[in-house]
Amino acid sequence: MPKNTEKTKCSSTKEKILKVSTTLFSELGYRGASVRKIAKEVGIRESAIYNHYKNKEEIFLEVAKGIFSSPFSISTEEIKELALRGKPFLSKFSMQYKMLTFDKKNENMFRLLMIELMQNRDLREQFQSEFHNKNIKLLSEGFFIMMQNSMIKSSDPILIAYEFVSTLFYIRLQVMLLRFDSLSTNALATQFEKHVDFFWESIKI
Repeated sequence: MPKNTEKTKCSSTKEKILKVSTTLFSELGYRGASVRKIAKEVGIRESAIYNHYKNKEEIFLEVAKGIFSSPFSISTEEIKELALRGKPFLSKFSMQYKMLTFDKKNENMFRLLMIELMQNRDLREQFQSEFHNKNIKLLSEGFFIMMQNSMIKSSDPILIAYEFVSTLFYIRLQVMLLRFDSLSTNALATQFEKHVDFFWESIKI
């Protein structure tokens, strides 16, 4: 078999493992989603899983990386272009954050990750690097550009980024807790937009 074909097949299998694992982890939890169950759903032998990942924890960390990834994955040039528009920069970030919050599969995984964070050091480090640090860096870059262009009040852009994203994270946590008890989240549906409006009014010049 040609090398390119083998590489494509390997990549396709790996992607399928991640997709199936995400579903099983979100439905069964970390302990309930065994390598055997993952392999069965993928349609390969259990031993074949180890051609791609050394153990279940490595699969879990790879899945978590996708869940933790910034909802606002754009280039530096795109950040600059959007930041120069001011409020739309915050609106776009907030709306993508909202989409992640109300996505059922993402929500279940987020709930699981919150539990596992207390028990897995590698996951905690990944949370810091893939979720916290990247979001703060991206937002602070945008706020710094706005300050340079006299669009918002001069302050510490990192601190402003903390303040902006912390409310979004708290709303996401609220949604998760309410849904865990099968309670309505309708009252929170507009909180993301309200947060952007309130925050922008407090920092604009």
